[in-house]
Amino acid sequence: MSTSTSTSTSTRTPAGELSATAARHLLLNMTPNGSLGPEGENLFVVRRGEGPYVIDADGRRYIDGLSGLYCCQLGYSYGPEFAEAADRQLRELCFSPLWSSSAHPAAIELAERLSLIAPVDVEHTFFAGGGAEAVETAWKIARRYHSLRGEPGRVKAIARRGAYHGLTVGALSLTDDPGLTDPYGPPAIDTRFVSNTNRFGLAPEFADDRTYTAHLLTELEAEILAEGPETIAMLIAEPVQNRGGCITPPVGYWEGLRALADRFGFLLVADEVITAFGRLGEWFGGDRYGARPDMVTVAKGITAGYAPMGATLVSTRVAEVINRPGAVLNHGYTFAGHPLSAAIALRSLEIMERDRILDNVRGLQDHLAVRMASLADLPIVGDARGAGFFYACELVGDLDGGGFSDRARADLVADLIPRRLREAGLLARVYNRSAPLVQIAPPLISDRPLLDRIADILADTLVEASARL
Repeated sequence: MSTSTSTSTSTRTPAGELSATAARHLLLNMTPNGSLGPEGENLFVVRRGEGPYVIDADGRRYIDGLSGLYCCQLGYSYGPEFAEAADRQLRELCFSPLWSSSAHPAAIELAERLSLIAPVDVEHTFFAGGGAEAVETAWKIARRYHSLRGEPGRVKAIARRGAYHGLTVGALSLTDDPGLTDPYGPPAIDTRFVSNTNRFGLAPEFADDRTYTAHLLTELEAEILAEGPETIAMLIAEPVQNRGGCITPPVGYWEGLRALADRFGFLLVADEVITAFGRLGEWFGGDRYGARPDMVTVAKGITAGYAPMGATLVSTRVAEVINRPGAVLNHGYTFAGHPLSAAIALRSLEIMERDRILDNVRGLQDHLAVRMASLADLPIVGDARGAGFFYACELVGDLDGGGFSDRARADLVADLIPRRLREAGLLARVYNRSAPLVQIAPPLISDRPLLDRIADILADTLVEASARL
């Protein structure tokens, strides 16, 4: 796809100096910062981007196979258009809060625009600064909804095993990863975890969607009954679960979740922080699977990575309760719906429509599916799965498909695979927690040759890794 050209006039601080300064002053997310070394020897510094590529501080170009962190749907060449939108907004109004009966035009227009593309009956927006804030907002709205309806005892949430929903205290409660949760003590939200939809390694009969869906919903119903339906406030799930490797649902699963939510009275939340805004070829990934949520959490792609923003989209039936005369939703964020972020989100949606970004994903997703599926023939790949422009390979540690030894994890998953991918010019995600995985989520502007190049690099790297099993 064609995009406008970007230029950079930033000061060219030498790479070594940047790394050393970072080691002295910058604390990175999800990083053993002490391992960077006194001069930041292990730090990867990205200086600029162009199209679907990023360029590091030494001038080397890489395919951004992860869209930043699932954010940069449009790649990096629309800067001038976003700069124009930002300039116009900042000249008019730099900031005004969505607080105490006050709003501003950009947030109002964006809320209206989102209502036109959101899932059916989801027509209201509460803005936030990012995905974790959006998830915490969903929890508070669920609690307020039930309390106003005379059910304050609905104090529990249900999430899925292996799920990640954010790292703030509330969102962390919905995240199933002891390495992330245990250091911070008991969870703020009483959460029960049920099976996700990963079929890899399960009995052969679960290859049938009908059988697998029935199994999952039966387990979920049993958990609800065991806890007491009157105690459950909400269930949260991603249309395609990121953590664990792009785990897609079986046919009928989301319809089944809706039926159970209606039967037992809890709210259904689709966490679309990653899957919304084209990642799966639809405005909202849940639309691909028949989801009818009460709330949808979004972030990342809403601004294509050009500004921070999150939001919780709320159904009319929920909004009618929390908006009852005299009711107050005592919740908010200072920078929620910031005018700059709202203006950039509006421009992003405009560009996606104008340049037919969803059509690009829809037109190429079958080809990418074939290329990724072929990787499952390699000895080290146990399963290749995903949808749209969102795929993962789950790795196995021996020729019989068994688990990884500690040495294999250290040699292959933690070292050889990420090193070879980067040497070949591809940024991808290589997990070395729980199941070992390699994941891609390329910019939605990617064309067929670029997707082929990504698949070729993955294949070459995994062939080498297979030879070392």
